[in-house]
Amino acid sequence: MLEILGAAIWFILPAYVANAAPVVLGGGAPIDGGRKFRDGRPIFGPGKTIRGFLAGLVAGTVMGIIQSLATGNFTLIAVGFLLALGALVGDLFGSFVKRRLNIPRGGAAPVLDQLGFAIFAILFSSPLVFPGWDVTITVLIITAPIHLATNLGGYLLKMKDRPY
Repeated sequence: MLEILGAAIWFILPAYVANAAPVVLGGGAPIDGGRKFRDGRPIFGPGKTIRGFLAGLVAGTVMGIIQSLATGNFTLIAVGFLLALGALVGDLFGSFVKRRLNIPRGGAAPVLDQLGFAIFAILFSSPLVFPGWDVTITVLIITAPIHLATNLGGYLLKMKDRPY
């Protein structure tokens, strides 16, 4: 069981890094440029920024580079990039859905907030590597509590407005 847990964390690490980086390195111009969707609500909202997206993409890819250097498997660079890209697109998708449901910025959408980025990360990386169902299921099980714990940490460090 510990081997599967370790494999799950190792596999999803670039997505976790990519998902966390915008909290630290984000800000600036919103990706949607402040535009509204046809329902009159923001497409993503002001919390999804170009700088945050790029910072997450770079940070997740760097994690993939570190993993590739540690293992000698240079495919992990591309996997890290795809995991990061998937995590960030998944987060944007979550924001898009939350805006459609009229959930305000920072408002909670329990499953979507905790698992959306991980599911998209796995989907985006699957053309190159699928870690197996045991690792995938483990990632989905551990992601929610890890996400909640890191958000609480960000809140306590005054990096986030809400502890979830």
